[in-house]
Amino acid sequence: MSHRSTRWSFWLTCSIVLCLVVGFGPGAGSALASEKVIKIGTLFPLTGPVATAGQRCQAAVQTAVEIINNKHPEIKVPLADQEGILGGHKIVLVHADSQGKPDVGKAEAERLFNQEGVWAIIGSYNSAVSKPASLVAERMKKIFMCGASSSAALTQRNMNFFFRLAPTDETESIEFVEVLKWLNDKKKADIKTLGVIYENSEFGKHAAEEAKKSAAAGGFRVVADVPFSPGATNLNSEVQTLKKENPDAVFGACLGADYSLWVRTMKQVAWLPKISISYCSGYQDPVISKQLAGDADFFMGSTAYSPQFASLMPAVGVVEEIFKSKTGGVPFDGDSIQEAVAMLVLAQAIEKTGNLDPEKVAESLQKNTWDSPLSLGGKVAFAKGGQNIKAHSVVTQLQGGDYKRIFPEEMADTSIVFPMKAWNQR
Repeated sequence: MSHRSTRWSFWLTCSIVLCLVVGFGPGAGSALASEKVIKIGTLFPLTGPVATAGQRCQAAVQTAVEIINNKHPEIKVPLADQEGILGGHKIVLVHADSQGKPDVGKAEAERLFNQEGVWAIIGSYNSAVSKPASLVAERMKKIFMCGASSSAALTQRNMNFFFRLAPTDETESIEFVEVLKWLNDKKKADIKTLGVIYENSEFGKHAAEEAKKSAAAGGFRVVADVPFSPGATNLNSEVQTLKKENPDAVFGACLGADYSLWVRTMKQVAWLPKISISYCSGYQDPVISKQLAGDADFFMGSTAYSPQFASLMPAVGVVEEIFKSKTGGVPFDGDSIQEAVAMLVLAQAIEKTGNLDPEKVAESLQKNTWDSPLSLGGKVAFAKGGQNIKAHSVVTQLQGGDYKRIFPEEMADTSIVFPMKAWNQR
């Protein structure tokens, strides 16, 4: 073979290899398309005592991504009428399991950023996990979107890359006390004393602090302060303490299976207060409500969404069908829907900014008001520190397995059952 032929073969081989590398050969379209992705991490408790809640939160983010990545003209939410963002970029999710543990959540946040190369994180359900995980993001100047964690302290840290969608336990405590005052005024309820039961965690302790502060401001006396360890197997002594002090009202901060155990234990000792109101907790969980059946009735709580809210949030129905296809038919609850909103608002901010500079996207999140048909009130806007100042919830009461709107009065669809019906009268 001549030198010319050898050189020709060499350059031909090099050209073929180069074409394959840069994507001009077979499969070029998929190679190029794969470059137009934005990796977003999700960080939820997929195992542990609140795994079912975490799994639904993950499914909610997946639902939002399906809407963002594909054209859905039948869905009346922002970005549903186009495919992808930034000219066709698709969101790719990378999932992590916090197990509901702060140290695991922190380590997983570091792994998602450093090893998986995610651009932002959405999470983490548990306030105790969101706190250290979001500090990882803040240190790296990466965005952390927090859907459901309710500790007011999370948005009191003067952070620039942290954004929380849900109402806080501070605002909920104020609302719960307003319910008690309303009952005293309208129903002559004669409520004077309060008990607080809460998990010994970032969420629970902060909720209890806010409950006691709001109770004092409203003129109510706290007679029972009852913490317990998350994932408890027995709450008999805690419930006996409540029964002994016999408060007129109880505020509860009990997640997942702990809530179910608390309710069942109250039935076992044959005691109930006049009224029980819960923070974002097992009360909101439609699966737990179904498991408790009639035992769940007449308890109350703060609720950002329930299927019974359809008349207030007409855009949710079609989105919820996608969500239910991922959860075995379980609908959105107040926590999971906030995670879908977190993803949709983040995608809007990226699209509006026009690039993937985290600082510019964070600035855009901060200074704009966002359309959010999946939120009560329909808007999202963030104050300094990252709290959504448009966050709304309604105090509901379970009646016949349905979440009935009770307070504020202008949003009520049902009269309250007060006092709670005794166990032997149901």
